[in-house]
Amino acid sequence: MTRPPGAAPDLPAPPVSGAPGRGGATRLVHLRTRSVLTITLASLFGLGAVGWPLFISPRSTLAHGVDAPWVFALMLPLILAVVLAEISEGGMDAKAVALLGVLSAAGAALRPFGAGTAGIETVFFLLVLGGRVFGPGFGFVLGSTTLFTSALLTAGVGPWLPYQMLGAAWFGLGAGLLPRLRGRLEPVLLAGYAAVASLGYGLVMNLSFWPFGTGSGLSSIAYVPGAPVGDNLVRLVGYMLATSLGWDVGRALTTSVLVLVTAPVMLRTLRRAARRATFPIR
Repeated sequence: MTRPPGAAPDLPAPPVSGAPGRGGATRLVHLRTRSVLTITLASLFGLGAVGWPLFISPRSTLAHGVDAPWVFALMLPLILAVVLAEISEGGMDAKAVALLGVLSAAGAALRPFGAGTAGIETVFFLLVLGGRVFGPGFGFVLGSTTLFTSALLTAGVGPWLPYQMLGAAWFGLGAGLLPRLRGRLEPVLLAGYAAVASLGYGLVMNLSFWPFGTGSGLSSIAYVPGAPVGDNLVRLVGYMLATSLGWDVGRALTTSVLVLVTAPVMLRTLRRAARRATFPIR
C-alpha cells in the first residue's frame, strides 16, 4: 500500500520485555545469570536443610543432635531474602511487582478457605497457573510471597514458615519450567504436575519436622540419629504413611481439580494481563 504524502513513516514495533518463553510463559521476571546462580545455590541449601537426616554421615555431630533443623530454619529466611532481593533488583519492573502483589494477595485470601483440613488446600493451584504464565522466576517469587503473606494473615508464623516458603517457591518455579504444550492437553499437564508437586511439598514439610517431631528412636517411625540411610528412609516412609499421607493426597487431588477447572479461564485471563503488562525494554 502507498503511504499518503506527509504521513509519518512506519516505526518498528518496540521490543517488549514479556516475550513468550518456554511453555508459552511470559517472562515478567527476567532471570539473569546471577539470579539463576542465586536460586540454584539457595535450592541446594534448601535441599540440604530438608534432606540432611537421610544423607548426613553417621559420624557427624549433626547426626547426633536436634539443633540442625533450628539452624536451617533460622538461615532459610536470610537465604530466601537474598534470592528475592537479587531477583527484584534486576528482573522486576513496576507492573511485575503489581501483578505479584495482586496474585499474592489473592492466594493469601484463598488459603483460609481450605486451611489444610483433610488436605484441602486452595492456594497451590494459583502458584501453578502463575508460574506457568509468567515464568519460573515469577513462580519462585510468587510461591514465597504468597505463603509469607498468608502466614501473616492467619497468624501462621513459626519455624515451619521458611520451609513452607521454600516448598511453595519450588512449586511455582517448577510450573514455569514445564515443557511447551497448548490446547486441551495443557490443563492436563498442569494438573499432573500439581499432583506430583503437592506430594513433593508434603515430603519437604515432613523432612523438616520428622527429625525432632517424633522423639529420637522412641518409635518405629522416629528418626534415629546416626542410623544407616536405608533404615531412616524406611522409618520416614512409615512416618508419612502414619501421619501425613491422607493430607498429602488430599492436597494433590484438590490442587489438580482446581487446576483442571480453572485453567481454561485463568490461563486466558493471566495471559491477557501479561500482554497488557509488557514494557518496552529499557
